[in-house]
Order: sequence, then structure tokens, then C-alpha cells
Amino acid sequence: MAQIWDPSTKFKKWLDVELAACRVHYEQGSIPEADYHTILEKADFDVARIDVIEQEVQHDVIAFLTSVAEFIGPSSRFVHLGLTSSDVVDTAFSLLIRDAGSILIEDIDLLMAAVKTQAFTHKYTSKMGRTHGVHAEPTTFGLKLTVWYEELRRNRQRLSDALAQINVGKISGAVGNYAHMAPEVEEKVCHYLNLEVAPISTQILQRDRHAHFMSTLAIVAGTLEKMATEIRALQKTEFNEVIEPFGKGQKGSSAMPHKRNPIICERVSGLSRSLRGYALTAFENQNLWHERDISHSSAERLIFPDATVTLDYMFGLMTNVIENMTVNAEQMQENIGKSYNVFYSQQLLLKLIDKGLLREDAYRIVQRNAISAFEERISFDQKIKADPELTAQMTDIEIDAIFDASKYTQYVDYIYKRVYG
Repeated sequence: MAQIWDPSTKFKKWLDVELAACRVHYEQGSIPEADYHTILEKADFDVARIDVIEQEVQHDVIAFLTSVAEFIGPSSRFVHLGLTSSDVVDTAFSLLIRDAGSILIEDIDLLMAAVKTQAFTHKYTSKMGRTHGVHAEPTTFGLKLTVWYEELRRNRQRLSDALAQINVGKISGAVGNYAHMAPEVEEKVCHYLNLEVAPISTQILQRDRHAHFMSTLAIVAGTLEKMATEIRALQKTEFNEVIEPFGKGQKGSSAMPHKRNPIICERVSGLSRSLRGYALTAFENQNLWHERDISHSSAERLIFPDATVTLDYMFGLMTNVIENMTVNAEQMQENIGKSYNVFYSQQLLLKLIDKGLLREDAYRIVQRNAISAFEERISFDQKIKADPELTAQMTDIEIDAIFDASKYTQYVDYIYKRVYG
């Protein structure tokens, strides 16, 4: 990923655009055959030389073209024929983003595979589901992972869509009016570069495309942060259900040798905030003066390399966490027991309604017993069987039937089939 954003790669993409334009001009008879072959044979650049020239001319494309001309010689007069700088820069930028995006797609695939593997390993690993941070009803760790898997799949589609939106080029001139070359040149250049043609452009490609891509990266990072935050929460000492990888020689605290801190997931959470900031900058870049100004350029040189490199790094971190995390299934089961079975409250509520009680009355009875069981630290079924108002409605056998844990996993196979096929 870092190599994609290296200056040498950027200038190589610029040269690809220039050579594609030369090819079209040659095919249309605008460049003599001898000059065209000289261009193909000698076209090159020197990054250090470009830097030196740019210090003087204060224009990166002119510095690049000057360096290329020094390699080609007199035939270089046909390079950049009828083009404006943004024809080259924006079209090449799309190529760079496409390459970066392809790596991110591979990253998503690797993480999805890791999540899926763990989801099937823990398909029936029971754990307490929590809402508002409070015990709700049991679920399985596999279902939690499957939620992540499906969200990652949506993110993969989002990223593919965003890449399709930005997989465009423009060779339309200084204000997008094709004053110095026909639209057919643009169409052929883009074809040779495997890009779509922007149906209309100004001097630049419109930045809604880039904002879409960057906002997608922020959404993807948000998913990784969501996963990381959950693992951090489950690693709390009071939970001890999932623990991120901890190396043999790793240390958690300079003062407290016992600490095993979830620093990888915390790193992912922090970096996700940066991605959201980059998305905001991309939104700001949509608004430019007239046919373009250059206010977006300096920001894009920072946010696109940094955002894609950062997200690539985050994917590596989370894939490692998912593949190598410790899942304490026994602790999950023990934590379920800390609710004293009060999570069966909804099953009891529905049974009482089925018996003919008004919902409000049934709710009052169940809530009273559930709160009492939790406060007294005795099993919910014991409280129920000691409540005359309940035993008047149900036998002990009917009460025992309510405490059926299989209800919480009865559709796991169905959900897995719906998600994984």
C-alpha cells in the first residue's frame, strides 16, 4: 500500500496517461511514427530531478514534463499535446485509488474469512447478550461474529461501489470543453487505461466521487472500531470472555506487571477517529470555485495516502485479533449464571399472557419476581414457585418448561444458512 503512494509510482501513472494520449494522437496521425517510437523507447523520469525542477518552477506537472523531455529529446514536443495538468493528475489519481482500493478489497476478504472461521468454531458457544450494557438474553458468540461478517460483506459492496464511481478519467482540457482535442481522444485514452469516461467534467473530476470513496473508508473503519470496542469490553476483568492476542514477551504496564491491556483494539479505535476526520476533509473538497481551484489538492495529497495506508494497517490488526483471540467459553457460561435466570422473564411473560392475563398484569408479576431474584441472588424459578399469584396460574411442570435454554439457539442454523449459504 505504501508503494502505491510513493512518488515514483505516482509519476509512473502520470507517464502512463501521457503515453496513452500519445498513442491516440499517433493513431489519429497527429504524431509522426518516428517520434512516437522515440517517445515509447525513451520516455522516463527522474524523481530527484523532478524535485529540483519543482523547487524552481513551483509546478509539479511542469517539473515532471521537463524531466520526461530530458529523457526523450526533441520528440517530447508531442508529449502532453492538448492536455491540461489535471487531465493527467486526476486520471492518474483514479488509477492510484483503484490500486489502493484493490488491496483494501483483499483485506476485507481476509478478515471476512477469519471471522467466518471463528463464527463456525463458536456457532453454539453460548454467551450472554447485553443491551444497554445489561444482561438481556443468551445468544451465541457465533451469532455475534456473524453480525460482523455480514456487515463486512456490506462494506465490501460499498467499497466496490465507491471504486466503480471513481474508476473514471477525463481528458477534456482546461475547462472541460474539449477545445483542443475531440472527446474521442478521451474515450480512447480511458479505454487504454481501463477507465470509464466521466460523462462531463470541468478542469477536474468532480469531488463527490472522492468524497464517496473516503466516506466509505470511514464507514469501514467504523465497523473495525465496532469490533474492536466489543472485544475491549469483553476483555474487562469482570467479563473475561474474549482476550486479544498477547505476546510471550509483551508487557501491559510499566507499574503493574499483571496487566494484559487490549492495546491492539484500542489502537484500531483511535485510528478510526482519524478516518472519520479524513472523510470530513473530503466532504469539504467537494466545494470548489467555478471550474476548479486548487484548495482540494493539498488536502488530498495528505488524506488519500494516509487513509488507505491506515485502513490497510487496521485490517491487519483486526485480522490478527480475530484469528488469535482467546475465547473463554467457560467464562461466558459462568457469566450467564450471574443473572440468576432472570433472562427467562420474557418466556414467562408470554406464557402468562397465553394463560389469559392482561399484559400489564403479567408484566408486573414477572418484573417483581425478576428484580427480587436478582437482588436476593436466588434463582428466578425459585422465586416464581414461591409466588402464589403465579402458582395460581401455572403448575411446577409448566414453570419448569419455561426455563428452556434451547429457545435462544433454536434458529442458529437457519441464520447461518441465510448468511453463509
